[in-house]
Amino acid sequence: MDELVALCKRRGFLFQSSEIYGGLQGAYDYGPLGVELKNNLKAAWWSAMVHERDDVEGLDASILTHRSVLHYSGHEETFTDPLVDCRACKKRSRADHIEDGKCPYCGSDSLTEPRPFNLMFKTSIGPVDDGVDIAYLRPETAQAIFTNFKNVVDSTSRQMPFGIAQIGKAFRNEITPRNFIFRVREFEQMELEFFVQPGTDEAWHQTWVESRLAWWREQGVSSNHLSCYDVPKEELAHYSKATVDIMYRFPHGVEELEGVANRTDFDLGSHTKQQGELDIQASVQPNTDSTAKLAIQDRETKQWVVPYVIEPSAGVDRGVLAVLNEAYTVEQLEDGKERTVLRLPAHLAPIKAAVIPLKRNHQEIVSKAQSLRSDLQRLGLGRIFFENSGNIGKSYRKHDEVGTPFCLTIDFESLETDTVTVRDRDSMKQIRLETAELPSYLATNLVS
Repeated sequence: MDELVALCKRRGFLFQSSEIYGGLQGAYDYGPLGVELKNNLKAAWWSAMVHERDDVEGLDASILTHRSVLHYSGHEETFTDPLVDCRACKKRSRADHIEDGKCPYCGSDSLTEPRPFNLMFKTSIGPVDDGVDIAYLRPETAQAIFTNFKNVVDSTSRQMPFGIAQIGKAFRNEITPRNFIFRVREFEQMELEFFVQPGTDEAWHQTWVESRLAWWREQGVSSNHLSCYDVPKEELAHYSKATVDIMYRFPHGVEELEGVANRTDFDLGSHTKQQGELDIQASVQPNTDSTAKLAIQDRETKQWVVPYVIEPSAGVDRGVLAVLNEAYTVEQLEDGKERTVLRLPAHLAPIKAAVIPLKRNHQEIVSKAQSLRSDLQRLGLGRIFFENSGNIGKSYRKHDEVGTPFCLTIDFESLETDTVTVRDRDSMKQIRLETAELPSYLATNLVS
């Protein structure tokens, strides 16, 4: 983990948020290369979930969430972690992270009894903080999908089975953020709610587990580092009939990468039920609009059905950490030196190709390299980088370390023959191609 953290800082993948002020715990900023990697991972998920299927629609809902949504979903009551205080050092910890009854910070055994701590961030709506007009920063992206269920069905005329996909920020006031970007307070989720006919849910659940395992393998995650954990009944979330956690061997240990839950009709049913006035804050309103019934009418039988829901839910940040961990390699070269290389799948690489002039001050070579870079960038293959460091060896090593699949060198021969030296990141082999051949060569080799 220390090596990954150092690489991320040195090469501009990830920075501690507000670092110049000592850092904000549980918050990280994606740097120039990190944002490219993250966006590429999200694009791969969106393509697989939405573009390559004909039974899924997309959504991008608000982060601010009406209090009633999270009240009726059960989050106000159940979205908690057990909290304990250390009487000696005054620090707080999750009770389930404490070993041998001792504080993980100072070793004292003078701890309070565990008490529930709600993880949601609360905020005030409007100019006056009167404790009534409150909302939450969403703790998950799922609830906005459920509350928009009727809108999507009415506007698309979807029939079961179908899904609604969303990628977006979520916020949880973690007691003890830890392990780099694995557990943080502000993160992104990639979630699909897939609506199925009751009775077919168990088969669909298994189908989605297998599909998600296959997708992670396509992102370069080794099968040897993936496993499935059937969550025991006593550990299930309040909405879940069954959950399979896809586990990954992170640098700090085996933990959840993605969860695939059978949420039954809990959420749609909860938001549909006619509720009486509740003796809590005025901002929690019952659903009294009969037109908001979150069900779907079968075209043939004309019967209304509240669908069951299968939910594959993955963390973008955990995905980035897993992909980086898989790709990070330190190799021994024949000359006895070491090479650090990120063997990222080409479709995830932040930079697809680096165009490098052999001589940084040679006007013709530099001009030709800049022109080539511009031409290739217009092809829409991803980011093409102009690298004018003046040292070809250091340029190669730099782009090995950030995962660039190809380095394209413009030299004196390029001026005479209109050819380019193409160096492969993984094999380090070099070939010479005509400039006109580059578009098709890169398009073919950047899809894996």
